[in-house]
Amino acid sequence: MLRSLDEVLGAVQGESMRRVSVAVADDESVLESIQETRERGMADAILVGHEMRIREVAEKVGFDLADTPIVHEPSPNRASVRAASLVRENQADVLMKGHVHTDDFLRGVLDKEQGLRTGSIMSHVFLLDTKHLGRLTMVTDGAMNIAPDLTTKAAIIMNAVYLAHLLGIERPRVGVLCATELVNPSMAATLDAGALAQMSHRGQFPRCIVDGPLALDNALSEVAARHKGISGEVAGNCDILLAPSIETGNVLSKSFTYLARRLTAGVLLGAAAPVVLTSRADSAESKMYSLATAMLMSHMRRDSRMKVGKVHF
Repeated sequence: MLRSLDEVLGAVQGESMRRVSVAVADDESVLESIQETRERGMADAILVGHEMRIREVAEKVGFDLADTPIVHEPSPNRASVRAASLVRENQADVLMKGHVHTDDFLRGVLDKEQGLRTGSIMSHVFLLDTKHLGRLTMVTDGAMNIAPDLTTKAAIIMNAVYLAHLLGIERPRVGVLCATELVNPSMAATLDAGALAQMSHRGQFPRCIVDGPLALDNALSEVAARHKGISGEVAGNCDILLAPSIETGNVLSKSFTYLARRLTAGVLLGAAAPVVLTSRADSAESKMYSLATAMLMSHMRRDSRMKVGKVHF
């Protein structure tokens, strides 16, 4: 089982090189992360965006463009679509967000003709480097689905479970986050959490266990769970935290970065190929770990056993 972002990075070193298609690539931290993966023999890139700006940023950070193709596309929207199409056409293995707003980037991913749609629900996962817990912690969805309903939450769980399996977590524990650990008819999120937990109890989620509602303290701390009288396999030991809304997932993950000063990685799941989706403000180190996670997904896609599971309705 991979227990840290460094272990994820180590797992993909020594594997075959991957090519990354970068949308709007005139970004210092993105080019620095690509440079690091290239020096480690992990990946090279195709850079899509305004060529002059890309060359200016590359010179600033010391990125060697000698063997790196540049696709000139000044419009961020069109650059996002073009970068996605390169992956769709198998000219690249991984799609990466550069200096472009998430909404514009996702329009490229979701483009019906040139994007990476599969017919499945796509969702985002923040991977938190929680070494103090002895494991990685996944937070979903803080970047894609704004206010998921019960059906969407079930699909988001299975997307995250797929990634957990790639990380070597055979039976991931999923905590459905709410503001309280009790079902309250006045709080819709707790009703969804109770339904998801009952679905898990009835065997509707393959290869994982889901429980909720859980507050953040009793989702991550066995001491807090015992103090509140919450038992079971999941409480205090969550591998995956399912957020009730995009705001919750986004704030939780960014607070980990900016308050705790710890590293995260961010990837999109459910697309036709791995997608690196990070904040424009994220560090080069965080983006490198996000690339490593996406490359792990790319390498493991060759194994037919590694597929997103389906919820049994």
